[in-house]
Amino acid sequence: MHLNHLFATAALAAVLAACGQPATPTTTATETVTATTPVDSNAITSEGWGALRVGMTRADVTAAVGATATPGAVGGPDPQACDLFHPANAPTGLLVMIQQDRLTSITLRNNADLKTDRGFGIGSTAAEIKAAYGASAMSEPHKYVAGAEYITVWTSGAPASAGAFVQDASARGIRYETDAQGRVTAVHAGGPSIQNVEGCS
Repeated sequence: MHLNHLFATAALAAVLAACGQPATPTTTATETVTATTPVDSNAITSEGWGALRVGMTRADVTAAVGATATPGAVGGPDPQACDLFHPANAPTGLLVMIQQDRLTSITLRNNADLKTDRGFGIGSTAAEIKAAYGASAMSEPHKYVAGAEYITVWTSGAPASAGAFVQDASARGIRYETDAQGRVTAVHAGGPSIQNVEGCS
């Protein structure tokens, strides 16, 4: 009877192995599981935020987060070519840029409390951003504020050097704009339009 039990156990193990299922756990005492910090699902990334994705049409943006919360306000001299506005149902401080009917970037300003996928937002410091991104962070002086800067991190389509203007529509990145004290005052995420220094220009 004991011998039959051994045969039955061996047969079961063979069947399970043939089906790709281990007969016994394969983890050993020396194996460890590496835990990773999950990315905040509500974070801004170089591809967008929530239902917003760079490249979607204005109609899709409106369906996702509503039309402009300030009708009549124009983000550019020609809203058909470029418009920058706060959608009615978007979080406080979030703006979208629509160029030629396509979402090209998202901006966080003022009292926005959203963060990027690396945990940075309004009020973060240039020092901690540079430390986190390392050599990927490209810094250049602010166009209008002495001592302030733009810190840009490209996730794709990065230029060879800081300051080189990226035109490739498929490029994606995040730009942190700081004040003279090194505090982030705006975050721009998306395509080449994140390089604009005056909204639509």
